[in-house]
Amino acid sequence: MSTESETIQVKPYNVVNKFVEFFKAFESEEGFKYRKLISSMVLDSKISLVIDWQDLLAYDEELANKLIDNPKEMLEAASQAIKEVMRVENPEFYEKVEYFHARIRGLPDTCHVSIRGIRALHIGRLIAVEGIVTKISPVKQQLIEGVFRCRTCGTEVKVVQQDQGFAKPSICPVCEKQGKKRSEFDFVPEKSRFLDWQRFVLQEKPEELPSGQLPRSIDVILKEDLVDSVRPGDRATIIGFLSISRERTRNEGAPLFKPYLEANYVEVVSKENLDLEITPEDVEKILELSRRKDIRELIINTIAPSIYGYEKIKKAIATLLFGGVPKVYPDGVKVRGDIHILLVGDPGTAKSQILRYVSSIAPRGIYTTGKGSTAAGLTAAVVREKSTGDFFLEAGALVLADGGVACIDEFDKMDPKDRVSIHEAMEQQTISIAKAGIVATLNARASVLAAANPAFGRYMLNRPVSENIDLPVTILSRFDLIFIMTDRPDKERDVELARHVLDFHSEKYPEYVENVIPRDLLKKYIAYARKYVRPKLSEEAKKKLMDFYVEMRSKGEGEGSPIAITPRQLEALIRLAEAHARMALSEVVTVEDAEAAIDLMNTFLHEVGIDVETRRLDIDVVMTGQSKSQREKIMIIMDLIRRMIEDNEGEPIRREDVIKRAVEIGFEESFVRRVLDKLQESGELMEPRPGYILRTVA
Repeated sequence: MSTESETIQVKPYNVVNKFVEFFKAFESEEGFKYRKLISSMVLDSKISLVIDWQDLLAYDEELANKLIDNPKEMLEAASQAIKEVMRVENPEFYEKVEYFHARIRGLPDTCHVSIRGIRALHIGRLIAVEGIVTKISPVKQQLIEGVFRCRTCGTEVKVVQQDQGFAKPSICPVCEKQGKKRSEFDFVPEKSRFLDWQRFVLQEKPEELPSGQLPRSIDVILKEDLVDSVRPGDRATIIGFLSISRERTRNEGAPLFKPYLEANYVEVVSKENLDLEITPEDVEKILELSRRKDIRELIINTIAPSIYGYEKIKKAIATLLFGGVPKVYPDGVKVRGDIHILLVGDPGTAKSQILRYVSSIAPRGIYTTGKGSTAAGLTAAVVREKSTGDFFLEAGALVLADGGVACIDEFDKMDPKDRVSIHEAMEQQTISIAKAGIVATLNARASVLAAANPAFGRYMLNRPVSENIDLPVTILSRFDLIFIMTDRPDKERDVELARHVLDFHSEKYPEYVENVIPRDLLKKYIAYARKYVRPKLSEEAKKKLMDFYVEMRSKGEGEGSPIAITPRQLEALIRLAEAHARMALSEVVTVEDAEAAIDLMNTFLHEVGIDVETRRLDIDVVMTGQSKSQREKIMIIMDLIRRMIEDNEGEPIRREDVIKRAVEIGFEESFVRRVLDKLQESGELMEPRPGYILRTVA
C-alpha cells in the first residue's frame, strides 16, 4: 500500500490514543507539562490548549510530521484527546464544555511561508504566515449544526453544515413514512449550534515588500476563542491550514479557487519587538558599538551619508529614530515618547532623499506622500466590501507605522480636510473612528518625520514660518522641532557640496562613509535601544533643563515681551535628552544629553520661533501663527474698524476707506489687506455687500 493511501487511512482512534499518551506522559523540566496545563484550563475556563510543536517532535517525530501534512484530521484527534484527558482530570468541566481545541505553535522554519510565496502545494498543510493586519470584520456567528422543524408534523431534524452554503433537509423522516415526497421546514436558531466567526486581511509588511510591487494579502478566518485576538495595524504570525474557496467569476472557464488561511494559533508581535530577530551575536556587536566614545557621531554619520551637510538635522533625526521614553502617570495620563520633526525647505535641498533613507533605516518605517494620501489612507477607514456588503475596519499608514516612523513627504500638498485627521495621531498617539456603526480607537504610536515646500516656492526669511508654509498652526505646534533648509549661494559651501556630489558620482567616497555602521546592524541597534533602554533623568540633567527653561521664560516677563518657550517645548526637551542617552544605550540622562537637547531646541527657536520684525524669540509664531508684535498691529486695525463703524452710526464701511486710514497711520497696504482677508476668513468681519465690511461682534 502506498504512503499516500496510508496517510488517508489513519485510524482516528489510534491517533487520539497517541495524543492522550503524549499529554499524560510528556515531561519537561517543570514536570508533566501538559497534564498541568490541562488542569489549569479549568481555573481560567479555557477551551484551548497550546501545544509546542517541538515538544511533539521530541516525543513522537512521526506524529509531529503527520500534524503538518494532514492538520485538519490530526487537530481534531488532538482536540478529542484533550477531552479524554479532561474527563479524568476534571469530570465536571468535561461535562460542561462540548468542544476543546488544540492550538499549535513553534512550527519549524520549513513551515514558515511568506504571503507572496503561498502556492498550490501548501493547500491542506499547516503553515505559519507573518504579516500586518490591514482590515477586519465584526464578529459574526457561523452555523455548525442547524435544527429545522417540519411545518406539517413539527418533527425537528438536525443537519450538520459544511463550510460552503446553507444545507436544509429535503424530507421529514416522519412525513416520508406517510408517503410524502417533500416537506416544508422552518429554521430553529435557538436550538441550533453556532460558533463565533471573524475574518481579517493579512498583508505583507511594508519593509519586506519588493521594490515596485503591490503588497499581497490573504484572508484569515478566526473561530471561537480566537476572535478579536488582533486589531488593524497589529503585526501577527498566523499558524493555520491553507484552505480554498470557489472564486466567483463572470467568465465561464477553468474552475478557479481563492486560498484563505483557517487560523489555529495567533501570535501578535508586540510593539517593542519591531519584527527584528536579534541574535546573541547581534547583541554582542550592539553592546560593543555602544562602548565606543564616538558612537553618537558614528550614528549621525550613518544617516544618509551621501547627503552633504545638515549635521544638526541628522542629529535631530537620530533622536527621532531612538525616541524618548513613553510614560503613564498615576492619574492615567499618557505622555508620548515619540519625537515629531518637520523639514521645510527650498526645492533641491534633499528633503525627499532624507525621508526615503530614514524610512529604510527605521526598524518599522512607512514612507508616503501628502499628494497621494487621503485622510483614510493615513489614519483609518471603514470600507464596504462589494462581494459581501460587509463593513471592514481598515488601517492607514500611521496605524501601520505603530511603534516606528511615518515619513510623510509633500506634507503641504495634503488636502486640508485630510491634514486635520492626523492631529490626534501626533499628540494622543491614537486614531479614533466612528463610521457605519463601527466605533474604534486604534494605536498610532509613531514618530512623524514630515517634509514640506515653502508656500512661495522658496523660503522667505523676512516672513514668519506660518506665512512661509501653507499649514495650519494647530499642526505646526505639534512638531517638537522644525528645521528650515534654505538654498542660498555661498561660495565656500558650494565648492564643498559640488566636490561631495562629484566624488560620490565617480565612486570616490570620503573616509567617514567607509566607517559607517552597516544598515542592518543600525536597525537592530535602534530596535534594541527602544526595547531595553529606558533612561532616567539625572539630577544634574534636570537642573540643566530647568535652568534653560526658566531663563527662556524670564525673557517674557517684561511688559510687552513675547513668550520665548512653553511647557510643550520643555516636554520636547526631555524627549530629546532621553533619545540622546539611548543612542549610547545609557540608562541615565546626563548633562551632556541635556546640553545636546538644548542645542537642538535653540537651533529650532532661533530659526523658526523668532519674530522676523523685532528679531526677538517668540514661540507664538509657531504656536498661534502670529508674533506678539503682529497681534498688537492687528488689534490696532480692529480698533480702527470699530471706531469707523461707530462714526458711521453702525452701518457698513468701505473696505478701501479702512485701508486708506490704516496706511495714513503707518501700516503697509499689503499687510492691511492680508489682515482684512484673515479677519473675514475667521468670521470676525463680514461683507454685507461688495466692497463694504461690518464687524460680526459689536
